[in-house]
Amino acid sequence: MKKNLYLNIFIFQAIILFLTSCVNQKQIAYFQKGVNQSDTIAVAKAYVPKIQSGDILSIMVGSLNPMASSFFNPFSTMPVTGDNGSGGASGNGTTASIVQQAAPGFLVDSAGAIEFPLIGTIKVSGLSTSELRDVIKKQLLTYVKEPTVNVRFLNYKISVMGEVTRPSIYIIPNERITLPEALSMAGDMTIYGKRTNILIVRDNNGKKEFGRVDLTSRELYNSPYYYLRANDLVYVEPTKAKIQQSDPIYRILPIVLSAISVIVIAIYYGRHS
Repeated sequence: MKKNLYLNIFIFQAIILFLTSCVNQKQIAYFQKGVNQSDTIAVAKAYVPKIQSGDILSIMVGSLNPMASSFFNPFSTMPVTGDNGSGGASGNGTTASIVQQAAPGFLVDSAGAIEFPLIGTIKVSGLSTSELRDVIKKQLLTYVKEPTVNVRFLNYKISVMGEVTRPSIYIIPNERITLPEALSMAGDMTIYGKRTNILIVRDNNGKKEFGRVDLTSRELYNSPYYYLRANDLVYVEPTKAKIQQSDPIYRILPIVLSAISVIVIAIYYGRHS
């Protein structure tokens, strides 16, 4: 009789704890195959960022005459690496900086222009870095022979917050990053991150655009939010299990169950003593 009583109490406690902490594998596995999905899927069109007001640009000029080209490099102490292409997948060499500091470079003013040595005012808003490179290179032919131009964003950043290991602001040097890559830089989502409903907040023509992404589905690759844009904010919501952890009721539940068990045993012994 005593053994049955202890067994029933143990089973009751185990069921309660299991129901409050159970996590389904389908809720945490990434890129799961859908009912009608094959082993291949189309990827969303790659995003090419355009220059806009408030951007800070690194523009490095080279030529056959280093002395002449140095005149066009007032911020030459700022290191710039790699070619000026629009960039490949940022999994190769994407680094992050979480230090917020003023970057020496050409600030795009409210009119969408910069002031460049000798050339003067250049309208840059709406151009990609490769398009601006060609514009500057053409105008430099008046001053130097066989000029080379490298244009980079210095403030291409995204924010990752919520249920990730390292929430922060990340600087993206190669102008292209995907949502999975951004989450990887942030140390991946915690076990309490809601993978089916990731929020992307994006600036779009002066308005805030809110998009949702399901990272457990392969349809992510077709999403307009697969490629992140400059100043995007990625927010990973907590699951119910995380919310329950912070709820005082769920924190004291094991204590209450233990107390009930002790009371039940005490009553049992009191009746059979």
